[in-house]
Amino acid sequence: MANAVTQNEVASLRLHDKDTGSADVQIALLTKRIASLTEHLKLNSKDHSSRRGLLMLVAQRRSLLDYLKRTAAPRYSALIEKLDLRK
Repeated sequence: MANAVTQNEVASLRLHDKDTGSADVQIALLTKRIASLTEHLKLNSKDHSSRRGLLMLVAQRRSLLDYLKRTAAPRYSALIEKLDLRK
């Protein structure tokens, strides 16, 4: 599903030099956190509080993706392709 996002990929998604809050960058950072939590839960299947946190992160990313699709469809398409996410 989602690959871990590197600093270079985040830098390429920025809209300007000091951009840390655009939806694109937030989605990339959430994707990185989701990937690391998914790996953690593979080893620690009974960690229910982390599972709840993972579900909350996925919901937040979904909301940001919906917002981006509504407001900037070309950026949404490019981001989905770059981060290798399902539609």
